[in-house]
Amino acid sequence: MTGEPPDPFTIPPVLVLSTGRCGSTMISDLLNRHPAVLSLSEFMVLLGQEAFAHRRLSGARMWRILSRQSPALRAMIRDAGVMEEVLYPLGTPGARFGVEDLPPIAMTALPHLTDRHDALFDELATVVPAQPRRDLAEQYRFLFAHLGRRFGRRVWVERSGGSLMFARKLLRLFPEARVIHVFRDGRDVAPSMAGHPNFRVLVGAIAAYRRFGIDACRNFERDRGRLANVWLERALFPFLDARKLAARPTLADFGDFWSRLVRSGQAALSALPEERVLDLRFEDVQARPREMLDRMIRFIDPSLADAAWLDAAAAVPRPTTRRKFAALPADEQRALTAACAPGLAALGYAI
Repeated sequence: MTGEPPDPFTIPPVLVLSTGRCGSTMISDLLNRHPAVLSLSEFMVLLGQEAFAHRRLSGARMWRILSRQSPALRAMIRDAGVMEEVLYPLGTPGARFGVEDLPPIAMTALPHLTDRHDALFDELATVVPAQPRRDLAEQYRFLFAHLGRRFGRRVWVERSGGSLMFARKLLRLFPEARVIHVFRDGRDVAPSMAGHPNFRVLVGAIAAYRRFGIDACRNFERDRGRLANVWLERALFPFLDARKLAARPTLADFGDFWSRLVRSGQAALSALPEERVLDLRFEDVQARPREMLDRMIRFIDPSLADAAWLDAAAAVPRPTTRRKFAALPADEQRALTAACAPGLAALGYAI
């Protein structure tokens, strides 16, 4: 808009898309060490359905989405506990927010960027609501540009766990974005999901929706959010016990969920030119970190090649010495492999 500071980003944006529980958090952490990258970790996923539901909205509405927990997020925290990805120092001396009023963007995204996250939250609480009514994508672009100027970065990279659930929506908002597709063998992802309270609630909720005749996974295929989904969430989640939801899924249920995400993601990414997608297999990052991370940063932009960053980043990944899948009983291995089979085939893993 006229009169606004110039956009600081000289490199097209990047979306890190994944099923979750496949090493994408590590990728966010490594990118955060790069002096030119604005690493937005767990930004979109914690905003809930309303993150994509509006066509146009005011700055005040945008700030409510950023600063108030959705019913689903509130229920997960209330019943399943705070997820391990939350970086805000809950319960420490001087912590301004508690579990019940912790704003979504203050959970991970802001502490990921700075240890002065409360001050940054206050800054945004003034800047964002003052913005005029405009398209949803433009509200995000304004916010990201503000953060880019604030930290002196040249490119923004958004990474949320399980972001293949809303890949089409992100690509519609940011059609020029390049994509880093991080993936891992589903037979290792599913046990990790099963040990994560929020994935347990999510997969349990999908089963609960199914009992009402609603296939929640169909939402993965839509490139727009819907206010109807926001209203449905508000109507159902206050009455759902997240602990009961989390207790229901089997390991095979997580394998099936992983496969559906993979196949949905493959369909979304197939519409992009090959040069705009980097497939980053987590097992390769573990085995050959320097090669794969150098490939990743040059994919974002060749000008970002940085020997000091690469030296530090390549020292972080470590090969997994023991697969959880191998420790499962034979019958569980068979059931999980069968559930994961469509996703494994799509990604080129041996079955």
